[in-house]
Amino acid sequence: MRLVFQRISIIPVLVVLLVIVSATAGHAQEPRIQMSHLDYLAAKATETVDVNIDERLVQIAIKVFSDKDPDEAQIKKLVAGLKGIYVKSFEFDADNQFSAADVDSIRNQLREPAWSRLVNVRSKRDSNVEVYVSLSGTSVNGLVVITSEARELTVVNIVGPVDLEKLAHLEGSLGIPDLGIEITKPKTKNEDQ
Repeated sequence: MRLVFQRISIIPVLVVLLVIVSATAGHAQEPRIQMSHLDYLAAKATETVDVNIDERLVQIAIKVFSDKDPDEAQIKKLVAGLKGIYVKSFEFDADNQFSAADVDSIRNQLREPAWSRLVNVRSKRDSNVEVYVSLSGTSVNGLVVITSEARELTVVNIVGPVDLEKLAHLEGSLGIPDLGIEITKPKTKNEDQ
């Protein structure tokens, strides 16, 4: 009889723990953002890029890359932990084919406490660039890059552990445009003197 009462008293504790874990998981920010609302821009664009590589496709892509080719082996290592790569890019023949509201709809998803803006470059003549990272503790688990010009809009969303230094090597591969990430090498003692 005593064992029955012990099991019954454990049930409320388990229910409370389950509710707490569910509530915490519900508030966790998923580093994948929604971009489907931009699809209408394809009808106006002269060139459209739409990349949707989910975790399953990342695993398939890993198998395609050769370990013998140094560049492919490096890309294989870089994408191994990623859960997805998503890109929407539109090029237009005329200025102002997308609205500020289109870009704001992406920015609004990045206002959660889990996201931090790393880069914000504004130019009236050239492109505007914004880089956001999603943090889980001290680890980067997602990245969003928004670039906009008068005739071009590109949004890149990388989901999973992201090492910015390694990401620089992915530019131009897997649909990821040149993001302008520069790798700085540490100075040697001779360079400091």
